[in-house]
Amino acid sequence: MKVIATNRKAYRDYVVIESFEAGIELKGSEVKSLRDGKVNLEDGFARVDGNEIFLFNVHISPYAFSSYLNVESARQRKLLLHRAQIDRLAVQLAQKGLTLVPLKVYFTEKGIAKIELALCKGKKLYDKRHDIKKREIDMKLRKEMNNRRK
Repeated sequence: MKVIATNRKAYRDYVVIESFEAGIELKGSEVKSLRDGKVNLEDGFARVDGNEIFLFNVHISPYAFSSYLNVESARQRKLLLHRAQIDRLAVQLAQKGLTLVPLKVYFTEKGIAKIELALCKGKKLYDKRHDIKKREIDMKLRKEMNNRRK
């Protein structure tokens, strides 16, 4: 598995409840742009529309050596999931405060582009402060343990 891009902001801003692997419907030279790593997941999200799931605000830069058949870089892209997964996600997304956020884009061993989606709930400001405080305490403990060994 070759990871192309990760969405580090998602882990900071959301609590990840569950994650899914989905295929992406790409057109033309978008695959070559992905192989070059020219993708931005920062503001991306997914939404259930009817019986399908679409990915919004994920920017894939146009491939430099492509012809005039380029597609729009921030267009909506269809995600490929099983019907049962889509139905289950639609029910879960109907709950207040849950959203689908892309975590990473990668290529499988066979060279197929996949995206890892997560069902997330937004963090409050005090949750973020709690995470920062916990990280600082862990860092201090590690320093103390390293000093004791010396």
